[in-house]
Amino acid sequence: MTALLHRSSGATEGVRPGPDGMSPEARQIAREVLRSSMPFKTLSTFGDFYSFVGTVFAQMFTRRFHFREFISQAWFITTVSFWPALLVSIPFCVVIIFQVNQLLIQIGAVDLAGAGAAVAVVREIGPIVSVLVVAGAGATAICADLGSRKIREEIDALVTLGIDPVERLVVPRVLASTLVGVALNGMVTVVGLVGGYFFSVVLQGATPGLYLSDLTLLVGLPDFLASEAKAGVFGLLAGLTACFLGLNAKGGPKGVGEAVNQTVVFSFMLLFAANSVITALFLQIKLGA
Repeated sequence: MTALLHRSSGATEGVRPGPDGMSPEARQIAREVLRSSMPFKTLSTFGDFYSFVGTVFAQMFTRRFHFREFISQAWFITTVSFWPALLVSIPFCVVIIFQVNQLLIQIGAVDLAGAGAAVAVVREIGPIVSVLVVAGAGATAICADLGSRKIREEIDALVTLGIDPVERLVVPRVLASTLVGVALNGMVTVVGLVGGYFFSVVLQGATPGLYLSDLTLLVGLPDFLASEAKAGVFGLLAGLTACFLGLNAKGGPKGVGEAVNQTVVFSFMLLFAANSVITALFLQIKLGA
């Protein structure tokens, strides 16, 4: 690289080098090499994403909200996410509750199974399972849809016609992903508690009345509201990630496939990071109160 820059610095005659001994052409080559480096590309991508998020939030509070597109996308995400969320929540919730009950049986406190099930399902399992499905099914479908529009130059056509693609396409999808995440969290919570009742009472000998009465022993309405808020934030992040990667897909159908794969990976990373932050803040607030 040093030899390349020195050759470029002497390639242009009559051009006085700068203080660093490099000609303008050599300096331009250095900039291009820097931009192509992995750390710079990563920082640039993060910057573009945060700029995109700011644009989306600004467009959310305009009067030109496309309600019909919002309803259509909410129904679409629900259709591709409902059954996977239901089928994943049953074994996932039951396995966790079963293991918690095994510990309670060892100390002779199996009648506290309801409290353990409520803590596990309401605080953590419900939001994570529901939005992992939204990110794995709904967000990937959103990314594939927008990526296909991008490579077919439909997005450029909208811009040419004076239609803002963020306002017309992105905002309804992001809000729909948020709403579906909140709704699925409620469904997963109910399914998890019902499944926990069956396994705790029928298979592990817990008392039915105590299971039901202990559901509110450690968990109350603030915990459920925090769980719903967490699911909404997760759905929002999944929708933003899918729309950003879909609108920036390049390289034809192969690029769309890569964007879909990146949507799953980046969404999961953001979800787990956000889960750690939100859970820590909620517990601090609850303990402080």
